[in-house]
Amino acid sequence: MRKRTLFVASLLTVGLTGAFVPGASGALTPAPARAQGAQDDPTQTLVSRLTLDNYKTMLKGLTQFGDRRQGTQRNRDAVDWIEAQLQAVSCTNTERIVYQYNPAPRNPGPVRNTGARRGGPPPPPDLTTPTGGLVGRNGNGPGGSSVYGYRARTGVNRDLDAQPDERIRNLNREEPVNGERSEVYCTKIGTTRPNEMYIIGAHMDGHGVNEAVNDDGSGTALVMELARIFNAPDVETEVSIRFALWNNEETGTNGADAYVAQRRDLQGVESPAGSGRYPEPTWLGMIQHDMMMWDHGAPRQDGTVSRDQRPEADVNIEFQSDSEMAEESMKLAFVFKAAADTYNTDYPAAVGPHMTNTDSRRFQDIVPSISLRENERGAHTGGGWNPTWHTPLDVWTTFTDDDFRLGLNAAQTTLSAISQLTGATVGGR
Repeated sequence: MRKRTLFVASLLTVGLTGAFVPGASGALTPAPARAQGAQDDPTQTLVSRLTLDNYKTMLKGLTQFGDRRQGTQRNRDAVDWIEAQLQAVSCTNTERIVYQYNPAPRNPGPVRNTGARRGGPPPPPDLTTPTGGLVGRNGNGPGGSSVYGYRARTGVNRDLDAQPDERIRNLNREEPVNGERSEVYCTKIGTTRPNEMYIIGAHMDGHGVNEAVNDDGSGTALVMELARIFNAPDVETEVSIRFALWNNEETGTNGADAYVAQRRDLQGVESPAGSGRYPEPTWLGMIQHDMMMWDHGAPRQDGTVSRDQRPEADVNIEFQSDSEMAEESMKLAFVFKAAADTYNTDYPAAVGPHMTNTDSRRFQDIVPSISLRENERGAHTGGGWNPTWHTPLDVWTTFTDDDFRLGLNAAQTTLSAISQLTGATVGGR
């Protein structure tokens, strides 16, 4: 196991001195802090182009395809729609990754719905711990992280009848079949370093007989909105940016696996030679967005969760502490936190070490990788903090503007960090 030194003091300084920008070698080096009220800050200009209405409009468009479950016509239609939207916002060099998904048949068994709980039924409520607390209040969560507080039931709904909305039931009736899958991406070409890029991703598929609004329409809409802003005619970046909408995340990150398998060895190769074109620029970092909107706090003793966003809600930026790129990924996470400290309008950002169960895990041992989400996936989501996760509740009417605004602030976090990391300029500034 290679030795890792964590430069905690220098990372804490990020919040005081400003964000980091890549040097000629791709390493992160400090950039001057933005003066308050500066009129010539291109990052502030770009962040101001993110609006709640635009974010909601893009997200609402995705709901027309139901849960976008892989292997269905609704999933294929959604991929086509996403590609058309990217082209409409001038990210016209769209490409597809095509791959096969042929899993073995699932073992027949009882329908899993919102009453299912990973790990078995909850313990009897009358048992206590040696310190007097209720059994089941504390415990280990998936992903190696701990849950402190009450847990709630989690599970994947497969039952059409559990969805009370007839329109949404009908959208999701088709079951998946094995075979060919595709996913789409487009690229903002850097002006001075087109051979290097940051990958901004989210998964467009979902399941649960719903509209997959939070998981992961919220991340998909975010990536598409950033594609719109960075591909505006007056915006240039020195470094390339790829906007990728993965498929098959819900089946085990198969879409991201296919991308890495097909594209990893093409990094930094000029093709054709002497053309100045790099079909797969060298990866500088991978930033995933998966479930951006629900941070309503821990479950109560009866398993219910507040209807309202908690006042202390935040954007969680995760890296994986046991990955081969842990130190570099942690540094990248704190770059994003510094950007959020400067540019977010409503919610702050926090950094956590448990990046689990999402597409960035496929990149984490290859390139600095982080994941943005509404709370810690392993501890909070795994502990039942989010009742919309894979359930019939993940529909448009469940969410309020406070929830949508949390997704917008995640977009502000990534937009501002990537703007600085890629040397973005607006109208020549």
